[in-house]
Amino acid sequence: MSDDDRNDPDDELRDMLRQFLSGNASFDPSQLAGAAGLPGDAASIQALMSQLQGALRSSSDGIDWNIALEQGTTIASKDAVEATPAERASLDQAFTVAALWLDEVTSISELMTTPVLMSRRQWVKDTMPVWTQLAEPVATSISDALTNVMQEQAPEEMRGILQNAGHIVRAVGGTLFAVQLGQVVGQLSAEVVSGGDVGIPLLGDGTAALLPQNVAAFGKGLDIPDDQVAIYLAVRELAHARLFRHAKWLRLRLITAITEFARGVTIDADRMQELAEGFDPSNPEELREAMVSGALIPPRTEAQEAALARLETLLALIEGWVDVVTARATSRLPKSDAVAETVRRRRAAGGPAESAFATLVGLELRPRRLREAAAMWAQVTEAAGDDERDRLWSHPDLLPTSDDIDDPSTLVARLTASASGAEPEYDELDEAIAALLNGVDLGEAPAGGEGDAPRDDRESGHDDGDGGPKPV
Repeated sequence: MSDDDRNDPDDELRDMLRQFLSGNASFDPSQLAGAAGLPGDAASIQALMSQLQGALRSSSDGIDWNIALEQGTTIASKDAVEATPAERASLDQAFTVAALWLDEVTSISELMTTPVLMSRRQWVKDTMPVWTQLAEPVATSISDALTNVMQEQAPEEMRGILQNAGHIVRAVGGTLFAVQLGQVVGQLSAEVVSGGDVGIPLLGDGTAALLPQNVAAFGKGLDIPDDQVAIYLAVRELAHARLFRHAKWLRLRLITAITEFARGVTIDADRMQELAEGFDPSNPEELREAMVSGALIPPRTEAQEAALARLETLLALIEGWVDVVTARATSRLPKSDAVAETVRRRRAAGGPAESAFATLVGLELRPRRLREAAAMWAQVTEAAGDDERDRLWSHPDLLPTSDDIDDPSTLVARLTASASGAEPEYDELDEAIAALLNGVDLGEAPAGGEGDAPRDDRESGHDDGDGGPKPV
């Protein structure tokens, strides 16, 4: 065999797999640690090898998300600082004040559970079920694509082995993805200040939480009193939690929209094949970079763009409502505008962990139309009042649309008329619904003038015996 043949990438990949699967002591585990983005210290390498061996021993093709939880809590525990009793008392008081101020500006009732203060580690543990639910469709796609490509690209003598043990390759790919997700969530635990900070209800309906260590970090360098920062953030968190407790359908609708979008994410088979063909075991960073950079996820289809637009509209409506309610509730804070501007800048920029999640799953968590949605909610509040504004969350059919965000005038006019007791104008859909409720055959219903609701036979006092109306 020539030196060129001996250095062929396929031979190196084959040798690495053989050594790993056979437990050969000469296998360098730091290569896989590098592919997972882990440091090369002995503890990290040992943990990764243990996770991989456990995944390989499992008969299931599913991803072991406990790996993500273990990785996330390990990262969250680093540099952790326990809140002092004085800090906890201050934040508890902030929640009390926030609840009272919110009662003045929203008809949505207070929470049934007491808000909590949690550590970064606890935040990772409590939110990981939602993170894995959001990431699983993409993780499965990557694992399946990796399995297919490796089976196609493997040397002839290894194809039979991989054909009969596809779950092994899938387990390796799934484990690497789970490690990456755990790293992202662990890093994110140092960036978020509350349970609803990323816009989605990670802690479940009606649960509010602040992370004392991160709240303290948020306020550093702002030249704003700590108590004002705490109250503002507590108001935001309570408003977010109250909304999801009130609109019980909202959490399911939002999570379903995100997971459906993720299921539509495909993997670029050509890019995956290029990666497999040119994979250099001595440079595992290339594999990790491909997974976290989004390079394996092709451009969105038209259907995905439409699904993303609907999702962004819903996220913008949620965040916009929270912004408006928070601004009204904290208007008596001297520095509320300064805190609000800091929140906006921080949200617009996003953090490194949030960016990593966007590339890992292909979804940004920050809605692009937030300012427009907040402006719409502000107009609705000024024109119709708090009660009419909040009533729009009582049913999904009442929720404002993307068109309402673009031009709130029609929505405002309808709510103003409703609040004043005036008879609303009917459009074609209203007329059709009214006709069905009144038992009128739409094909024979009289054409009413603009703004007229259809009438049935009982209103006209005439009946021709077959249920159809007669002209009056």
